[in-house]
Amino acid sequence: MKLDDPRVAENLGELARTLAKTRDSALIESFLQCLLTPAETADIAARWALVKALDNKVPQREIAKNLGISLCKITRGSRELKKPDSAFQRILGILREGK
Repeated sequence: MKLDDPRVAENLGELARTLAKTRDSALIESFLQCLLTPAETADIAARWALVKALDNKVPQREIAKNLGISLCKITRGSRELKKPDSAFQRILGILREGK
């Protein structure tokens, strides 16, 4: 599928709604490992680590060095984190509630 294919939004939305109904984190983790290639899994894990590091005010160059992520991706993550009603902030809030 191409990025502008309406099926992208349709399938992503369906997947998000289904995962939101699932309360079994082990099942979700297993599902993601089945769905994604090992490289995609590592990339998503690194991006989540990036969001948490930015939230903890870790300097961008240190994040790049520690996670092997480009400064472009880090800058994009930083911009997303600063947006009003940021989805990143909302998910981090859920993470904090669970601790």
